[in-house]
Amino acid sequence: MAEKIRMAVGILGNAASLLLYAAPILTFSRVIRNKSTEEFSCVPYILALSNCFLYTWYGLPIVSYQWENFPVVTINGLGILLELSFIGLYFYFASSNGKKKVAILTIPVIVVFCITAILSAFVFHDHPHRKAFVGSIGLVASVAMYGSPLIVMKQVIQTKSVEFMPFYLSFFSFLASSLWMAYGLLSRDLFLASPNLVGTPLGILQLLLYCKYKKNGIIEEEPQKWDLESSYEKSKQQLEKLDDEKQRQHSQIDADSKM
Repeated sequence: MAEKIRMAVGILGNAASLLLYAAPILTFSRVIRNKSTEEFSCVPYILALSNCFLYTWYGLPIVSYQWENFPVVTINGLGILLELSFIGLYFYFASSNGKKKVAILTIPVIVVFCITAILSAFVFHDHPHRKAFVGSIGLVASVAMYGSPLIVMKQVIQTKSVEFMPFYLSFFSFLASSLWMAYGLLSRDLFLASPNLVGTPLGILQLLLYCKYKKNGIIEEEPQKWDLESSYEKSKQQLEKLDDEKQRQHSQIDADSKM
């Protein structure tokens, strides 16, 4: 019975994490439409990629005992594909400085994962030690991933706008971390439960900030609309002036020709 409950929570955690990893699709549809990364940060996606790499490896039979953590492997394996896609799109539409930042942050993540995988496979010779080694590094990566929205939360507090902190990303982050915390506790696996003890409160904090500054984010869009309308009126007036000047020139030419 306990095993069935654990697997059920793992499946729910998979569903919530899938929504979390897929949530940036809305953000990147805007990036593709505007052909610019604007003020969006690449840091959360790179940290999420690091987390997915490490926990996919953690759940494989090389580290864990047989397929005891199969739900961890499936969702993080899918997460790798999604995060690589998002980082690729961000890199494509970023400025030259943005591209350098993506490369500087992504390359160390891949190097750290490769070193972790090699050491855990060839230095440690039993599952408990491999889990302890990979889980410790994964713990740091998970805390960094759940802590990365602190950068965005600082921006929200400074600008009093939630434009660059999507609601769905915050909500699914809270939901996924809560379910995986429950899964880790049911599995008696501190390396799965511990990072989510950080992620759950941070998810709640993001939601509270969103509720507080949501109206401000909507109100700020109105001045932009009025600016567009005023610029349209100005351009219309300028065109009318040009037409008047052209008509005067034509009438003057006609008068000169008659003379």
